[in-house]
Amino acid sequence: MSGPLVTEEQIVEALRPVEDPELHRSIVDLGMLRGISIMENGVVGILIALTVPGCPLKAEIEKRVSDAATQLDGVESIDLEFTVMSDEDRENLRKTLHGDAGATAGQGQAHGHAEGRVVPFSKNDSKTRPLLISSGKGGVGKSTVTTNLAVALAAQGYSVGIIDADIYGYSIPRMLGTDRDPVVIDEMLIPPEMYGVRAISIGYFVPAGEAVIWRGPMLHKALEQFLTDVFWDEPDFLLIDMPPGTGDIALSLSQYLPRGEVFVVTTPQPAAQKVAAMSAAMAEKVNLPVRGVIENMSWFTGDDGKKYEIFGSGGGQALADDVGVPLIGQLPLVPALREGGDDGKPITAVDPESESAKIFHEMARQIAVDMKPKKIYSPELKIL
Repeated sequence: MSGPLVTEEQIVEALRPVEDPELHRSIVDLGMLRGISIMENGVVGILIALTVPGCPLKAEIEKRVSDAATQLDGVESIDLEFTVMSDEDRENLRKTLHGDAGATAGQGQAHGHAEGRVVPFSKNDSKTRPLLISSGKGGVGKSTVTTNLAVALAAQGYSVGIIDADIYGYSIPRMLGTDRDPVVIDEMLIPPEMYGVRAISIGYFVPAGEAVIWRGPMLHKALEQFLTDVFWDEPDFLLIDMPPGTGDIALSLSQYLPRGEVFVVTTPQPAAQKVAAMSAAMAEKVNLPVRGVIENMSWFTGDDGKKYEIFGSGGGQALADDVGVPLIGQLPLVPALREGGDDGKPITAVDPESESAKIFHEMARQIAVDMKPKKIYSPELKIL
């Protein structure tokens, strides 16, 4: 009597490349694979432990496991069952991925991040480049720029996250089209992901339409938790959608992210350029380098094919010249760019061949390649 056509070891190895869609780790390495039974007629039973009850991506995990297992010769079908990790399992998982929750921010620390977990992006050996997308005033399209720039970087193969630091005027969840809340695994937040971009925002935690009415310390603590309690998994780029102006949040972020790079968004008219210059001036005062200027709403192309400079011209270049940095891109005023923000379908993702998308992709390339810091950060490098 012949034995089974497939072994348990073969099934384990076939499932090893399958990643949890939120944690981006092998389900085998995460301990999610809990049982395998090989039955007659090529049927294989598989038991998977989900990280949390009601896991929002259960269907995706089911598809990935089924696709991987049925590729093996001798496997005709699978009988997939699910269980849920225990509290102890989740605690061990969080410790493995994110460290000790007892040291994280938000655990009764009274004096800011100095007594909580160190912000990982502030370390010299961090590979992440924090990009602070700022403006002097609201209404210049800063969040639209942040969203589409992040999507463009992700499309070019980089791992990317967004922190929506505009606590009072949060808009990233809507613009990115994330339709689910963060998952909490033993006090570790897993940010939702769309178009290859992970994002966290106060918008996930307040009821729809409710205003956030906080003073400085509350804002400070929220930003601290976004930086430390969220499992970012060391992305290549972390974009910060800054609030307009030069208030408490901008000051806090300059302390949390001393290696941050500032990109100032403005529109062409002199009034907007003069206000945007204040954002650049603050960056200089807190020792954050301004790396570039992005001009939005630069022109509108009419049905006659002619470009109309509705908001004037020259503001972006004038600001760049004043600060001594390049004007890395000028974006046209197009309805599709605005509509994509309202519908959660960024133009860079849904219409990559459009004029605006191509400009975003070129700006992303400049930032990632041409403007890559020359200083090398690595824990392996030591001074002898």
